[in-house]
Amino acid sequence: MFTGIIEATAEILKNEGHRLIIERPNMFDDIKLGSSISVSGVCLSIVSFDDDSMSFDVVDETLSKTKLGSLKASDRVNLERSMRADSRLDGHVVQGHVEGVGIVRECKMQNVECRMKIEIPNSLLPSVVSKGSIAIDGISLTVATLEHNLCTIAVIPHTLSITTLANLKEKDLVNIETDILARYNTHSPKNL
Repeated sequence: MFTGIIEATAEILKNEGHRLIIERPNMFDDIKLGSSISVSGVCLSIVSFDDDSMSFDVVDETLSKTKLGSLKASDRVNLERSMRADSRLDGHVVQGHVEGVGIVRECKMQNVECRMKIEIPNSLLPSVVSKGSIAIDGISLTVATLEHNLCTIAVIPHTLSITTLANLKEKDLVNIETDILARYNTHSPKNL
């Protein structure tokens, strides 16, 4: 389980399809084999590591639901270590179970914030709630508005400066995980 509060960004060193090798941030000094790491929102287990890199196996199901297969060497990803049971939950409950891929339709600076419009797959729309939480590339964000299948989020400068969001442009792909509370809400229209 994760919080969606990104700890670091890192460079993809190699993407060999089913093996992803990522630069290891210095602060990740407590990792071990099997440690769960959120890689741009996807929960992956470390299968090997050294002082400079971390390696992960990526299965077909993950490749079909996420943008990981399209990443190439030198691309940057958001990283978060799994949450400890005694930690403060600053973002929201993020499982690292990406449900689909969205498309960036607009990135616009307005005053001190960046307004991003992301096209959400129709299958995920019942779980996206205006003013609710959503994880975009593993980042805990709030849905500002939802119009048809366009989700607008307002991103503060701090989040832009410590994540990969500042590098996004129109037509880029993003991993999406809807809020678990919205997904399993017994009052949602699909459960009535």
